[in-house]
Amino acid sequence: MPYIPHTDEEVREMLSTIGVDSIDDLFANIPEAARNPRMDLPEAISEPELMRILKERLAPADRICLSFAGGGAYHHNVPAATWRLATRGEFLTAYTPYQAEASQGTLQAIFEYQTMMCRLTGMDVSNASMYDAASGLAEAALMAVRKTRRMKIVAAGSVNPIHRQVVRTQVSCQPIQVVTIDTPEGVMTPAMLDGALSDAACLLVQYPNFYGCIEDVAALGEKAHAAGALLIVSAYPIALGILRTPGELGADICVGELQSLGIPLSFGGPHGGFMTCKNDLIRQMPGRIVGMATDKEGRPGYCLTLQTREQHIRREKATSNICSNQSLIALAASITLALWGKQGLREIATACAENAHYAFDRLCALPGVTAPYSAPFFNEFVIRFDPPERLTRVMAQCLAQGLQPGVPLSRFGLPAPADLLVAATEVNLKSDIDTLVDFVGGVK
Repeated sequence: MPYIPHTDEEVREMLSTIGVDSIDDLFANIPEAARNPRMDLPEAISEPELMRILKERLAPADRICLSFAGGGAYHHNVPAATWRLATRGEFLTAYTPYQAEASQGTLQAIFEYQTMMCRLTGMDVSNASMYDAASGLAEAALMAVRKTRRMKIVAAGSVNPIHRQVVRTQVSCQPIQVVTIDTPEGVMTPAMLDGALSDAACLLVQYPNFYGCIEDVAALGEKAHAAGALLIVSAYPIALGILRTPGELGADICVGELQSLGIPLSFGGPHGGFMTCKNDLIRQMPGRIVGMATDKEGRPGYCLTLQTREQHIRREKATSNICSNQSLIALAASITLALWGKQGLREIATACAENAHYAFDRLCALPGVTAPYSAPFFNEFVIRFDPPERLTRVMAQCLAQGLQPGVPLSRFGLPAPADLLVAATEVNLKSDIDTLVDFVGGVK
């Protein structure tokens, strides 16, 4: 039953009215042995554990499908309170409101979201959200072009190929060159950038990258900055629970996907993107920005700020044509982060990494399965099958049994017919991973 806890002042007022000095005096007439009887209850468990038990006991005939798919969309636990709060009628709009005096609740929610994203990424300022990580990456690249007045974008080949394609599409009507640097070892090294950044506006890096590997972002950033280019990092927010922030590593702009922060997979959507940057780039940032102000009576309030960047004022000279954003998704993400807290996010990130490394060790111990990349990884990795045809059989037989073992890299248009991208999160128990290994090992 919902309730509001009593404040200390309310408790004192209650005791004074009744005429007793303390809570113990209030319950003095109840025998000591009856006050806190020992009950035969099991130890407390987490919300995800409870949900799993309920599904197994209430619907034993229903098959719970196991998924180890990643590649940009990840299966994480979603707190029950997230969408109970986010779907309140007051929040059901994607619009950031123009009439600030009538929309203080929505504006404050966006302001809190911006604050959380700045703390999570280690950057100075955040906008109200983007459509998704891909659109955020493209907009970040255009920010760099405007800032540096250079017409070349350099992207690591280890950036999600779909996101790279969105960047190409976004700049296709402008005389902007997009250069991709191949990463045959799974990560980019500073030496690969020799001669590539002299006239570049920015370097695009993913952290952890599309293959799950952890790039040396600091070294790549130094290389980019030495050439006068900006460093743009596309980050996985869950990984930032244990990895150093992009801001600490020298990023000028950070973008990423909000889906992992309390947004169900839902057959592919909806998603939302985040964007944060350094203060000196704020005038180039697209989208809405909510700021804190004071009214004429000195009371704090919230408003849309720096609106002269936007299309409703500057028209074709605006930083972007983005207008409506993903405020509802951003709200759900901020509620989820608040429910988890800093320690909760760290525990989730740690569980993701531990589960992924356990899965990696077990899968790579199977005959005919190897790891093409040796770089450190977070919660995602690539395995290679020999012969390549075995991967086709693995996918078909696993899917027939309600098990998604990962995503073949060939699905992304990559020349890797034998490679499977496998992701593990806190949702995947060790018993689930053992089931995956048994299935894969049984396919010859």
